[in-house]
Amino acid sequence: MIIGISIAAGLGVLLLVFFAFLHACRIAKKRRGRQLDGMEGHDFEWFCADLLERRGFVDVEVTKSSGDYGVDVLAEKDGVTYAIQCKRYDGPVGVKAVQEAYAGRDFYDRMVGAVMTNQYFTDPAVAAARKLKILLWDRGYLESMLEE
Repeated sequence: MIIGISIAAGLGVLLLVFFAFLHACRIAKKRRGRQLDGMEGHDFEWFCADLLERRGFVDVEVTKSSGDYGVDVLAEKDGVTYAIQCKRYDGPVGVKAVQEAYAGRDFYDRMVGAVMTNQYFTDPAVAAARKLKILLWDRGYLESMLEE
């Protein structure tokens, strides 16, 4: 009887710890989201560059802010070169960002073009990216990169 009560109490403590952990994870995710949404555009570019470096990209370079042909970050990973357009927006990202990544990819002679954002993409942007072969890294993808 005492052993059964001890096991039940132990399981109760484990459940409390588990739910406390889940709650802490949710709070951390909300805090990260507010940080992403509160950045200025240029700060977001540097944040993206730092994140890419932490995820194993090399030769990561933030381009100058004017005359960048629609590309904010240049990088390489596993022998593949990337031209990345960073968009810190308050709403969905449209086709223009995809077009900029497409033009910048060719201008910088990179293998892959991508748009990285704190938001999500409009349906026309997704369709254009599919047609132009541009990667779309939305808020969910960004958050998964942060969690790894």
